[in-house]
Amino acid sequence: MSAIIEVAFKGNRKEFYLWESEQIPAVNSAIIVEADRGEDFGLVHAVGELALKRNRGTPHGTGEAAPTRKARRLASTDDVRKHDELRAQDEEARRKAMDRVRANALVMKVSDAEWQWDRKKLTFYFTAEKRVDFRTLVRELAATFRTRIELKQIGVRDEAKRLDGIGRCGRQYCSASWLPELRPVSLGVAKDQRLSLNPTQISGACGRLMCSLRYEHEFYVQARRRFPKEGKTIRTAAGEERVVSNDIFRERVVLRNGEGELRTIPLAQLLQETDAAGGTIVPAVAERTADKRDQAPSFAQRDSVPLPEMIEEEEDEIEPDVVAEAEPTPEQPASEKQPSTTDQDRRPHRRRGRRGGRRNRGGRRDAGGNGGREGGPDKPKPSGPA
Repeated sequence: MSAIIEVAFKGNRKEFYLWESEQIPAVNSAIIVEADRGEDFGLVHAVGELALKRNRGTPHGTGEAAPTRKARRLASTDDVRKHDELRAQDEEARRKAMDRVRANALVMKVSDAEWQWDRKKLTFYFTAEKRVDFRTLVRELAATFRTRIELKQIGVRDEAKRLDGIGRCGRQYCSASWLPELRPVSLGVAKDQRLSLNPTQISGACGRLMCSLRYEHEFYVQARRRFPKEGKTIRTAAGEERVVSNDIFRERVVLRNGEGELRTIPLAQLLQETDAAGGTIVPAVAERTADKRDQAPSFAQRDSVPLPEMIEEEEDEIEPDVVAEAEPTPEQPASEKQPSTTDQDRRPHRRRGRRGGRRNRGGRRDAGGNGGREGGPDKPKPSGPA
């Protein structure tokens, strides 16, 4: 009977495989699995019920369906030695790729390289802010390494997850250690948590807002729905008072009466006083049927957003995707040498505003930019002294 196991690879990459042998491998066991046109080396990350649960609940899982690829066998001592030798060659391959990037004057950064265990494929991970024409680069890399080359563009968050490191808290990056998925993080998340909007204080090593803000956001939203909204006037046993601040951890509310006196009372006592006085409480966070910040906007939606909102909302990361492939064979058809398009090529162009003067109906541009109002063909410009 087949069992599902989760296998971890370099750069915190994980996939699920079918194990058809009766003896299920132990966690952290070295294993050889099926890969794209060959075999790859990995470590067992989860087995049994945990692997089934993660297969249904993680983004890299297959859900209710069974994985399509199989784990072939446990790795031998020679397989482990071969894997260690390949990992030592990854940095050299990355440096050679960066040399070719500089030679072709491409604006991109090759952040990592990964040899497949059977040396049938070499994958480069890179980041770039704009579209890059790297067709020549792919051909040069294929001729240099004599293997199948694959380029994948990743975002800065995925780069931090892949390279790993220590955060400002002194611990391993959340994205690389335990965070199940990288969800978009907006500036509104920090506002809901009453955090400082200083980018240096709420940004991670990747330069974007910290992923932990998005993970903790739901707790703050649920807690603040039980508290009154700051700045609102409510009716209590002491009369009408204004809500100054809320302490969701100690469940206390600070109130100010008409004479300016402050008092701090527990939330339960405030609810009792409000009910006795016949008043109502407006929650600090209203119920939302669908939070727009929970949904990653598409490229078309982001391009249609006005500039102030684009500055306020943090743009989400792109999903890692294959950008280009190349085979080392020189007789490869020209159609296969063209890089496959990604979301960058399907990204709609921004609508640019008109520059200069307006155009009149005849398609001509007047000198003053008035377009047919004064000096146009419908109304001649009056002559005479100015």
